[in-house]
Parts: sequence; C-alpha cells; structure tokens
Amino acid sequence: MTVLDRLFDNNSAWAEEIKKQDPRFFNKLSEQQSPEYLWIGCSDSRVPANEIVGMLPGELFVHRNIANMVIHTDLNCLSVVQYAIDVLKVKHIIVCGHYGCGGVTAVVQDKRYGLVDNWLQHIKDIYYRHEDRFERCLDEEERVDVLCEINVVEQVLNLCRTTMVQDAWNRGQELSLHGLIYSIRDGILRDLQVTYDSIKDVPAPMRIPVLLGRV
Repeated sequence: MTVLDRLFDNNSAWAEEIKKQDPRFFNKLSEQQSPEYLWIGCSDSRVPANEIVGMLPGELFVHRNIANMVIHTDLNCLSVVQYAIDVLKVKHIIVCGHYGCGGVTAVVQDKRYGLVDNWLQHIKDIYYRHEDRFERCLDEEERVDVLCEINVVEQVLNLCRTTMVQDAWNRGQELSLHGLIYSIRDGILRDLQVTYDSIKDVPAPMRIPVLLGRV
C-alpha cells in the first residue's frame, strides 16, 4: 500500500458513481471545454470552486493562488486570463475571496512565513492604503474579514487594468468582472457589488492606449 492509495480508491469510486448517473458524462466532457466563467480564487483547500457554486467539471475555468490575487507581474495568472478571454471566450471573470483567509490573516498579524511574505506584500500595501477603514473594527477577526473584502475589490480593479480585459472591451467582446466572497463558516457566497463590464467603467488614467490592429 502506498500513501496515494486512498486517492486512487476515491477516484475510482467517484468515476463509477458519475458513470452511473450519466454513462456519457466523460465522453461529453472530453469533446470540448466551453465554460462561461473564469474563477480566480484562493488556494485554500476549504474553498473548492466547482462545488460551492454547484457546477460540474467543464463549466468553470479555474485559477487559484494564495489570497486570490491578480498581480500584473504574475505571468501564470495573466496567461490564464488571456486564454480564458481570447480562446475560451468566457463571459464572466469572478474574483472570489473568503473570510478568514490565511494569507490575509498573516498580514493583519504581521507574521513572517518565508518566501510567501514577498507575495503577501501586495496585500500589506492594500492594508496600509486603507488603514482608516480598520479603526472601527472591534477585533482582529473583523479586521481580517474587512481586509478580505477590500482585497477582492482591489483585485477586480487590477483585472480591469490588464491589457487582455481592456482589449476585449475595446473590440466589443462581452465580458463582465465580478467580486464575490465566500464564508467557510456557513458555506454562503456573497456578492460584494463590484462589477465592471465596459471600458467606460475604468477610470481614465487606468485605460491602456489601443494598439493598432488589436481591435
């Protein structure tokens, strides 16, 4: 017996159960990938993207990283965004954070963990930029949850500033960006009421000049 036997056993049982429910499920799944949504979420193992929105494999294109961030130098995330927009033609990109996020908590507690601290510096910048928002917080848990919400809003704005999103809007492609947050405490997904669906929604100083031949 190997340490991975449990995973293989679970996989076999899962595949058999799926085929009982729909004998053609895997045949249909292998034929194409045409999701309408790109989900940018946290790597936290307690936030399984497909499951919390009740979608099957193939219905949600997913990118995950620590604290669900969109960083302009992160070629991994940007490549996923570009593929989702230009190839898959998704209509919605969702940035989903979650309350009690470990990365956000590390920033609020000002703790060091190693290499990841360089990644979390982006959230620390947000924390100090919105310092006045935390004066009314009653305790650390509330500060973490407020920062989790602010971080989602900031990452959606970062998405607006990418060349891929702005090029899509400039050529008339249907695309909306949304900010959501999930609670591990009750399993409920909440809308943070931050949505962008047009280049007109982007502040003028953040608009990228249109390249000839790109739209």
